[in-house]
Amino acid sequence: MRLHASLTAAAVFAVLVSGPASAQDDPVPSQCLAMARSLPNVTYANYTPGHLPVQTEEETVGITYAGHSTYIIETPQGVRIATDYSGAYGHTPLPRVITMNKAHSTHYTATPDPGIEHVLPGWNPEGGPARHAVVVDDVYIRNVPTDIRRWGYEEKDGNSIFIFEVAGLCIGHLGHLHHRLENEHYAAIGRLDIVMAPVDGGMTLALETVTEITKRLQSSIVLPMHRHSTPIGEFLSPLRSAFDVDFRSERSLDVSMRTLPRRPTIVILSGV
Repeated sequence: MRLHASLTAAAVFAVLVSGPASAQDDPVPSQCLAMARSLPNVTYANYTPGHLPVQTEEETVGITYAGHSTYIIETPQGVRIATDYSGAYGHTPLPRVITMNKAHSTHYTATPDPGIEHVLPGWNPEGGPARHAVVVDDVYIRNVPTDIRRWGYEEKDGNSIFIFEVAGLCIGHLGHLHHRLENEHYAAIGRLDIVMAPVDGGMTLALETVTEITKRLQSSIVLPMHRHSTPIGEFLSPLRSAFDVDFRSERSLDVSMRTLPRRPTIVILSGV
């Protein structure tokens, strides 16, 4: 059942503001941005402000396809993150951090489990763009706002691309993206070593637009999601000249800076 947007916003906002995080004045420098004039203030959660822990190329991040647009990211220090979390996937064991987008109720929940420490909606319940810059142990999480379509009109800043900086890796989740990215978006995103991209062919983006974004990002690993009935070959076909393709029989992969493929690779995990 689809929940009313205002109910969703109110519920999520209540959870967000009641969390244990505290704001600090010193921003964390993003390792994924080639150029940045300034960064927003950062919220430090369960973390001693100052610097992110020293991270090495050997540190491994686990990534698991849970379902729909939900990937589980597990950091070297054990922080469990669920993307586009609705409660249907990735709820066991309970994640410490969830990100959400509100285009459809399959990408958010108005009633997140109170045991989830950090609820990060991709929209701002009070209006305007959402702004997240949060450190949880060894991961820095930020967002780049995008727009969403609503029956005949666009809702500005209705969703977000979330970026997770951990173990030297820059991991991006495009969410329920509804439009081409402009130069300003690419500049705000920066480098993405791993990108999770919707490949449904219409509910989010036309395949030619996903192809355009995927080619421009040139991530080392592309993880498809949100596929529905679109044959995976339709997504792969225009990209095969620039990307290797790796079908996996498992739902998970472990990756580090050292083990990134030399040639950009589309990795299709089991279940996608």
